[in-house]
Amino acid sequence: MKVEVIQQQLEAVASAKDAEKMAAYLRHQFLFLGVRTPVRRKITKEFLKPYKQKTLHWTFIEQAWESCYREMHYVAIDYLIMNKHMLTPEDLPRLERLITRNSWWDSVDGLDELVGDIAFRYPEVKSVLLDWSLSDNIWLRRVAINHQLLRKQDTDTDLLEKILINNLGQAEFFINKAIGWSLRDYSKVNPTWVRNFIAQHEETLAPLSIREASKYL
Repeated sequence: MKVEVIQQQLEAVASAKDAEKMAAYLRHQFLFLGVRTPVRRKITKEFLKPYKQKTLHWTFIEQAWESCYREMHYVAIDYLIMNKHMLTPEDLPRLERLITRNSWWDSVDGLDELVGDIAFRYPEVKSVLLDWSLSDNIWLRRVAINHQLLRKQDTDTDLLEKILINNLGQAEFFINKAIGWSLRDYSKVNPTWVRNFIAQHEETLAPLSIREASKYL
């Protein structure tokens, strides 16, 4: 599993025009090759076929994450999502390093799914998510807030409430947006709980959070 091999495959189908659009979408914070998501995922899937294994190739993941090209970060996330069943609580420190390096909403929200899957299979990691919800790093906070997205009836509301309360009164857009998303998602199965939470914390919830949370109420 050589990072340079898959990067060369992506370079072969890259578009300079798409690269500029992609960079502009993320406020020119990252360089792009210019490979659209469906094409990248198809190439990644074919590249990884011969490497089905019982353990994750973390060297490959970390080398991809150090690339200057954003698509290579996405390749690392694609690989992790394809093999998320292999992840255990012991991998959380590695995921934390990915969350806090080359960070923006696009990479963080991709890693969010992985953390959420670990937390669902290993409830003992709740304490880690609570610690992240109080972190100085906004992206760790965002993952803590949103790691239960799509859980529906399996949402741990006690944990959700504690994490949300830890993040009330924030001025950070990405935190307040995440709070709104988590509440909106859970409102699809338990609107009463969400209404009650908004009513109890209306003074400290950001208007953005309330607006997002109320979409389906």
